[in-house]
Amino acid sequence: MIKRPPFRRQTVELSPDAPRPSRIRREPVPEHKLKEVRPYPTEREIWTVVIGVCLFALAITAITVGTSNYIVN
Repeated sequence: MIKRPPFRRQTVELSPDAPRPSRIRREPVPEHKLKEVRPYPTEREIWTVVIGVCLFALAITAITVGTSNYIVN
């Protein structure tokens, strides 16, 4: 079992009329300036996505056809 020390700190009696400690007042947080956002992608980005999707579909098709030919033969 844990033994408690023989000495104890005395409790402090706080009076209800004691003044409250002051709070630290800080300046408000500065507001961030928002950047202008372009909601629509450029034409180059659209074509990049279209070409990427087509190449991915072509790769999946080639893998499927190659695997099916290997399994059948």
